[in-house]
Amino acid sequence: MWITLTILILSAVCFASGKLRSDLVALCALTALLIFHILTPEEALSGFSNSVVIMMVGLFVVGGAIFQTGLAKMISSRILKLAGKSELRLFILVMTVTAAIGAFVSNTGTVALMLPIVVSMAAHAGTHAGRLLMPLAFASSMGGMMTLIGTPPNLVIQETLTEAGYPALSFFSFLPVGLLCVAVGIAVLLPLSKAFLSRKPREDAEAHAGKTLKDLAREYGLDDDLFRLRVPAGSAVNGSTIQELDIRRKYGLNILEVRRESGKQHRFLKTVTQKLAEPHLTLHTDDLLYVKGTVEQIRAWAKDCGLELVDGHTTEEAGNAGQSLDFYDIGIAEIVLMPTSRIINRTIKEAGLRDKFDVNVLGIRRKKDYLLQGLGDTRILSGDVLLVQGTWANISRLSREDENWVVLGQPLEEAAKVTLDYKAPLAAAIMVFMVAMMVFDFIPVAPVTAVLIAGLLMVLTGCFRNVEAAYKTINWESIVLIAAMLPMSLALEKTGASQFISNSLVSGLGQFGPIALMAGIYFTTSLMTLFISNTATAVLLAPIALQSAQQIGVSPVPFLFAVTVAASMCFASPFSTPPNALVMHAGQYRFMDYVKVGLPLQLIMGIVMVFALPLLFPF
Repeated sequence: MWITLTILILSAVCFASGKLRSDLVALCALTALLIFHILTPEEALSGFSNSVVIMMVGLFVVGGAIFQTGLAKMISSRILKLAGKSELRLFILVMTVTAAIGAFVSNTGTVALMLPIVVSMAAHAGTHAGRLLMPLAFASSMGGMMTLIGTPPNLVIQETLTEAGYPALSFFSFLPVGLLCVAVGIAVLLPLSKAFLSRKPREDAEAHAGKTLKDLAREYGLDDDLFRLRVPAGSAVNGSTIQELDIRRKYGLNILEVRRESGKQHRFLKTVTQKLAEPHLTLHTDDLLYVKGTVEQIRAWAKDCGLELVDGHTTEEAGNAGQSLDFYDIGIAEIVLMPTSRIINRTIKEAGLRDKFDVNVLGIRRKKDYLLQGLGDTRILSGDVLLVQGTWANISRLSREDENWVVLGQPLEEAAKVTLDYKAPLAAAIMVFMVAMMVFDFIPVAPVTAVLIAGLLMVLTGCFRNVEAAYKTINWESIVLIAAMLPMSLALEKTGASQFISNSLVSGLGQFGPIALMAGIYFTTSLMTLFISNTATAVLLAPIALQSAQQIGVSPVPFLFAVTVAASMCFASPFSTPPNALVMHAGQYRFMDYVKVGLPLQLIMGIVMVFALPLLFPF
């Protein structure tokens, strides 16, 4: 027992010092438990197969898809409209919305759903995400106190009461407690988060990466005089290649790209594909052509070839008017020519960029001038900057030819920033489906299964650019931290340390009256939840709380509520609950950030509850 407690204390010291990564500390503690034969290898590694850990992996993927499809941006913009320019209103909105969702969805699921939305909101509001993410995690736990199904400890005390012959608690018996938790949380977190979490965000990579894709498109005027034309069934261009059309010579037009919808048999999979306007690309019925030219040139070609002019220039599925290119599959980048480049003094055609790299040159920046017309026969000079267009993979290939040019920015990172907004409705449907599976009991699916289904659907339906993009959304530091710390609770129970702590703290307080005894139970539970999962703590202390209340002849209900509230309101460490760990990386938090903000909140919440619970549920 003492070896286990020593390992636990040393781990806490290492977590607090911040000199070692938190996941490494957790793995060292796990290894120590193995070395001293406190846990068997199977017991020590059980955390990595725990359903909570697997669910966290799936939720990272789901959250990443919500971000990648732009759904987070859409939802956050609506919430921002409600908040206006008030940081206080934004903070309260985040807390209340999260708590409301947390009343019906697991706190881990709530944080995974809200995390990308809040990060997006913080970016648009010019606020550091860390200011909101820790309150988000805490609010999800507070919201769980509002209903019977909000958090597992609630179900534990319900079962303890009914097994002892007491009346069962109703679904909303917890609501007054939950509302009080949220009110206390908002009041305490407002000053604490402002004092300790309002650090400046890390310098944006974009500040060093140069221009954004939209900046480049605007600088070269790609969105100017941009029109969309649809190819109907009877059009003269149907079945012709772009080279055969020769519209640059005949009409002075330039096709930038072609959008093509997949066949109806694949409607559930990726529905829109961007095609580079290559000379040998054959046009088909319903292709959408993005064409640059004057209105007169566009109308002349449309009339001669039977094309339909489409109003608005955004994604065809969005249905909104606008004049901009999207960069889902095809991107743009600038390349700066080296003085020794082999293509200097050659024309664009002679340079062979299209033949070798399958990219088009859309423009040339020559000092302060921009050359955009008749580029094929334009001779490349030293110091020119070329704007090229192609698939992201082909643009990335250009960076390997570093003896001829330098690709500005990081194409693959730019591609990762592009949201697949035409997939946002699909991502929203999958998210709602996942929440429904987790909320409604008549759907015979475990929460972890629901999350795995949702994660797989996000990948299979193209809400990510590829499978690698889905893997990159998983924060393995948080996963390893939780998986390696979960067996610690088993070690504490196995060695009798948990029983020793709880019995010794509670037994000495019975003589001081019910409030003192309930306070002892509350803070014992609160302390143990720092190191043991809240469910395990509730299971351990609920019978003790029941027996203690019966021994002094008072109602056990406030005592059991003290157990579930203390088990759920654990904020002082990142590994005490999965939501705390989920936001650690995104919020750029250190262990001591949780101590500075979470520990005062945990103590104040405890003091309030010790006096409020007897009023809500009399002895």
